[in-house]
Amino acid sequence: MTLVQLRYLIAIADSGLNITLAAERVHATQPGLSKQLRQLEDELGFQLFVRKGKSLDAVTSAGQQVIERARSILTEAANIRAIAADLRNEAHGELRIATTHTQARFALPAAIAALNSRYPQVRVQLQPSRDAEVLAQLEAGNVDLAVISSAVDPPAFGIALPAYHWHRVIVTPQGHPLATRKQPPSLAELADLPLISYESSLKAESSLQRAFKAADLTPQIAMTAGDADLIKTYVRAGLGIGVLAEMAMQSGDSDLVSLPADHLFPGCTTWIVLRREGVLREYIIEFICQFAPHLDRRKVARVLAGEALGAGWAGVPNWQERLALK
Repeated sequence: MTLVQLRYLIAIADSGLNITLAAERVHATQPGLSKQLRQLEDELGFQLFVRKGKSLDAVTSAGQQVIERARSILTEAANIRAIAADLRNEAHGELRIATTHTQARFALPAAIAALNSRYPQVRVQLQPSRDAEVLAQLEAGNVDLAVISSAVDPPAFGIALPAYHWHRVIVTPQGHPLATRKQPPSLAELADLPLISYESSLKAESSLQRAFKAADLTPQIAMTAGDADLIKTYVRAGLGIGVLAEMAMQSGDSDLVSLPADHLFPGCTTWIVLRREGVLREYIIEFICQFAPHLDRRKVARVLAGEALGAGWAGVPNWQERLALK
């Protein structure tokens, strides 16, 4: 049994049992990957997958157990390499970040640029995904950290460090009736209008849906998108009123009007989420401090060591305060 075989095994599991896709992910040939899988199964003495013709159809019960252990082994192997690299003062490597399109487009560029200035030999691999897929990437060990938002509690998986607070805004074209009034819109008024928002707003557990439900109202979601720029595009096209994160509104959006919505929807927090068992390279800690300047390195180290700080994360800025820190 080798680490290469275990890495191929995980690639197959994370590729939906698609051998071709798994081979592409690990930069191997399909025959080579299949050969390593057969050798691993021969050594173990049982099948890890149920076959259907030449394809893999399902993971066996024994295979589920082996895959779980294989993930742990590969994580610890990566931890050992990380410890060794930092002890050698190596300044090169890779930082893999899973996040949403909004965070990737509007919140992360400055921190990644600062990291590149400090560690020019560190390659950043950004993986923008839907909300539901971001933590799955982290859980599977495919990334080093996740940047994701929630309206209530922090993510249940891993170690969550608060980066900043933010609110939603209502976005209309110039001249829209909502934009020409002095008072902000009510939920009842929004319920009568076609809305354009993020894909997550369709879920019953979303804070947007909960806000309307609490007022005994039903929103008219005319369109959803994972990309805030797309939401703004279709607001401009007249398909509806936008509901999106405040950081998505930029100086170049002067043809749109941004109206406050913090009186309608609960505030959100953006979190940096880490795997509990992971060992962080020095450049990853540098990125965390660049993205969330209020985070103290000593506090981060204490949390990574398993200490619960409780109210120790005081001083988390909102989006506007965060901009002022830059």
